[in-house]
Amino acid sequence: MLGLVKFWVEDLGLVPYQEAWAYQKEVHREVKEGLRPPTLLLLEHPRVITLGRKATGENLLFPESWYRENGFELYWVERGGDVTYHGPGQLVGYPIFPVEREVRRFLRQIEEAIVRVAAAYGLSAYPTPGYAGVWVGEDKLCAIGVAVKEGVSFHGFALNVNTDLNDFSVIIPCGLKGKGVTSLEKLLGRKVPMEEAKAQVVRAFAQVFGWEAEVRGRAAQV
Repeated sequence: MLGLVKFWVEDLGLVPYQEAWAYQKEVHREVKEGLRPPTLLLLEHPRVITLGRKATGENLLFPESWYRENGFELYWVERGGDVTYHGPGQLVGYPIFPVEREVRRFLRQIEEAIVRVAAAYGLSAYPTPGYAGVWVGEDKLCAIGVAVKEGVSFHGFALNVNTDLNDFSVIIPCGLKGKGVTSLEKLLGRKVPMEEAKAQVVRAFAQVFGWEAEVRGRAAQV
């Protein structure tokens, strides 16, 4: 990670999960081979349930077929963690960064960036040791689950901006029984413009990683 002073930010808009998953792998290869700098992908997904490496399916509340019949895609993926939900109004970020063996440090940096985003809205958020993610009170604001292959990360975080929180009710999010989920909209009592949230995320990542952001695509300028 030493000597890296710039990262790209690509705004992909609303992208089906499988399409974004394939693009992550393409970008991962390019970063690994030195064909592009570290890259942060920002996007939203249509309604989808994903299950990570720790998942067994026990935290799905219905058979897999039920989700597909009720408007959710469903994928088993290689990221860390258990089951989570993605959908419109949620800002998903895939930092495809060289991390080598510093995976724990990398997770803490993502958490710190999201804590700074919350602070920009006057919210006191915190990470919980043992559970990757960022919380406000007893409710999770941002889920985090990464994978690292050949020293380069992919997958990432899901920040609830204006997410329909009712969609989380069809799973036990992250397998944490008795815990809730929240969003910037719920905490602030107003809709948060997605472009504004993206700008806050880009700013926070630049600060935490100490790199210069080069925003490409439609991402808001910081």
